[in-house]
Amino acid sequence: MRHIGDEERRVRLALAHRLAPRARAGGAEEVARSLVALHGTDPATVYLAVGARLTDPGATVADVERALYEDQTLVRMHGMRHTVFVFPTELAATVHASTGLAVAAKARAALVKDLATGSGGRLTAEWLTDVEASALRALQRRGQATVSELVRDEPRLREQFTYGRGKSYEAEQTVSSRLMRVLGVEGRVVRGRPLGSWTSTRFRWAVMPPHPELPVAAAQSDLLRRWLAVCGPATEADLKWWTGWKVTEVRRALGAVGAVEVSLDGGGAVGYVLPDQLDAPEGDFEPFAALLPGLDPTAMGWQERDWYCPPELRPDLFDRSGNIGPTVWWGGRIVGGWGQRADGAVVWRLLDTSGGAAARRAVTEEAARLTSWLDGVRVTPRFRTPLERELAEG
Repeated sequence: MRHIGDEERRVRLALAHRLAPRARAGGAEEVARSLVALHGTDPATVYLAVGARLTDPGATVADVERALYEDQTLVRMHGMRHTVFVFPTELAATVHASTGLAVAAKARAALVKDLATGSGGRLTAEWLTDVEASALRALQRRGQATVSELVRDEPRLREQFTYGRGKSYEAEQTVSSRLMRVLGVEGRVVRGRPLGSWTSTRFRWAVMPPHPELPVAAAQSDLLRRWLAVCGPATEADLKWWTGWKVTEVRRALGAVGAVEVSLDGGGAVGYVLPDQLDAPEGDFEPFAALLPGLDPTAMGWQERDWYCPPELRPDLFDRSGNIGPTVWWGGRIVGGWGQRADGAVVWRLLDTSGGAAARRAVTEEAARLTSWLDGVRVTPRFRTPLERELAEG
C-alpha cells in the first residue's frame, strides 16, 4: 500500500488549493473549479478566499461579482451539510442531486408540519403550494428581489405561525423566511446581489436557472471524484463529514470512482486517492505564507485536521460551534491567526514559531498585501474566534 505522510499531504494541499505561489490562479472561476466549493455562509469569505489564491488579487471584488451576477458562471446555493456555498454553475445539478434532495424533502416536510401545528390548522400544505407559486411568479417577473419586495407582491408571505408551541424555544416565525430557505434547499431559488457592499449579509433572491435532474448515485460519484482530486488523500470520516452523506453512500461513491487506499501518518490510518493521484507532486517546494479568511474551504476541508492544524492551536482559532476563524499558514499548515484593527490594518500572531525569521518575513509581506488589497474595508468574520477578536480589539 502506498504511504502518503503528512509532509506530502501538505505539499499536495498547497498545490491543489492554489496557495503556493507557483500554483496561483488567474480568475475567480479558476479558483472555484479548483476547490469545488467556496464557503458562502459569510459573504466576505468568498472574496477573501479567491483573492488569497490569485496571481494578481487587485481586481478580486469586480471579478467575483462579474462571475456571480453578470456572467453567472458561479452560483451561490445550498449544498453539503445544509450550508451555503459558491459553486461553478456547471456543478449546480450535481450538487443538487448529490446533497440537496434528501435535505430538501425533510425541510419541506418540517415546514408543512410547523405551519399546520403553529397556526391551528389554518395554514395548510395546499395553501403553501398556492403561496409559493405566486411568490415564484413574482420573483420571475422582477428578476431579483428582496423578501420585502416579494411580500408586497404576495402579502400572504407575511403570515406568521408559532414554532415549537409549548417548548422552551417557542417563537413566532414568518412564512417568508422559512419558505425562501426551503426553496433554496430545493434548488428553486438562489442568492442574488447583496444589499450594499460585497461584505453585506443581506441578499436579494433570484429564480434558479433550469438544470437537468441527475441520478443521485451518479451525481454523488461525480462530486466525490472532484473533491478527492482536490483533497485526496482523505479518510472515510473526512468524506462523510464534508458531504453529509451516509457512510453507505460514501463507500458506494468510492467504489464507483475506483478510489485507491493509501496509508497515512497516525497509527495506521487509511485514506483514499484517485487512481491517477498515487505519484508524489513533482518539482521543488518552497515554504510560503498565506492569510486565509474564516471558513476558508481549505481550513474547513477535512474533519481530521491534525496534519495541518495541530490540536493545541485550535482553542484560539475555532469558535464553540467548530467554525474556524482567519488563519495564518506557513508551508501548508496553520501556524497562527489574523484580524483587522478599526483602522483597517491587518494584524497577526504566530502560535507556532518554528518557521523562524523566514516565516515572519513572509507573513509580514502577506499581511501588508492584504491590508493594501482591502484598502480600508473592514471585514468582521460572521463567526468570531478568540484570537481574531483579541487581535481586532487589541
